[in-house]
Amino acid sequence: MYFSSSPEILLTSSPNGVITAYDTISGTLLARFSGSRSPAHGLALVGKSYIAASHISLTTACGSIHLYNWWSSSALHHIPLPEPVAPLAATPDASYLFAGGLSGHLYALSIPSGNILTSFPAHKKPLSCLLISTDSSLLISGGDDGFIVTMPIYPLVESSGSGSGSGSGSGSGTNTFVLHSFVAHKGPVTAITSCMGWICFPIIASCSTDCTCKLWSLLDGTNLHTVTFPCPVSGIVFGQTEETFYGAGSDGVIYKGCFQKRSRLEVWTEKHGGPVVSVAVVNGGKNLVSASEDGSVYVWEIERGRVNMVLGNNNNMEGISDVAVAKGIGDGKLGKGVEMNGFSVGLSEKEVRSRPIKVAVEIEDVWRVAANDRRKAIDMLESAIGVYERLLKLILKDATKGAEQSNM
Repeated sequence: MYFSSSPEILLTSSPNGVITAYDTISGTLLARFSGSRSPAHGLALVGKSYIAASHISLTTACGSIHLYNWWSSSALHHIPLPEPVAPLAATPDASYLFAGGLSGHLYALSIPSGNILTSFPAHKKPLSCLLISTDSSLLISGGDDGFIVTMPIYPLVESSGSGSGSGSGSGSGTNTFVLHSFVAHKGPVTAITSCMGWICFPIIASCSTDCTCKLWSLLDGTNLHTVTFPCPVSGIVFGQTEETFYGAGSDGVIYKGCFQKRSRLEVWTEKHGGPVVSVAVVNGGKNLVSASEDGSVYVWEIERGRVNMVLGNNNNMEGISDVAVAKGIGDGKLGKGVEMNGFSVGLSEKEVRSRPIKVAVEIEDVWRVAANDRRKAIDMLESAIGVYERLLKLILKDATKGAEQSNM
């Protein structure tokens, strides 16, 4: 029986309906989650409790989000949406999930109920990628229109109904939720990542089908640096120093570069048989994981730039649409774990069984009703105060009139 001691788990999604979990050190296949046909960037970790996957129905082409937990191979909750969505991003506290639609609409959802809190057109074309800032205050989106849009998270989750109004807008027009927007690329934005170490001076990097990766200041949208690639780039990740980066080439190649030095791109010799769709740094910066549309997943030794492990069975040709790295799930910090395919996921069975998703949704509904009742009580109190104020004014007016008449 196998128990993982690794603090990181690699998840890969597929447009053919399977999410697979691997141990990042041994490469052992830990679990498979079925039933989600996920497009690019359609995989997200929702805290340590849930896995979210965008799903597009093969028969109806309708869109939804599937919510999994770590001890069940099938989705526990199916969240319907007005349209197909692709990119997902969740807040660290697992309370909210954001999804980008083919129409360019952004959806803010409450978790685990899946209730849509806000929706509005953030882009003119399909929304292609989402990122939550390192301090969890901003949601950053990229679109096929080449725009990057920044939005404060608090108004998105506190608002009710669709967003509209005036303000700084994206390529789609004006909207009160948008803090800032700018044209970032001549082609669709394929990925956005943040520089974790530059909190006081927020920096993001974006890549595009226009064969460029760019470094941006989030304060004003200033382009700080541009790197040109020989092919479209679908993903970018920083190394430990955040000067070095790794790009996912559509030609199947991993490119290594440096934003701080105007050096030439380094091309790693081994390559995938199809476009690289995503890259991630794991195991304390020692390894890079790259995944391709051809279904291959490579674990690289960063120091030498060579593949030291191939995950899964490439002959299945299931294809990969996205990868995500879960941290702190199987490291024993959360107590004795539930076993799934012999893997300890860190949550005790009693803890998991005592918090089924149905109960969580019911609790959330109770809190929502309580909040609505509180708002109604406040509205009634404000109304009563208003009536009392008007009554006092009338009494004062009559008293003043009576005093004037008695003095005549």
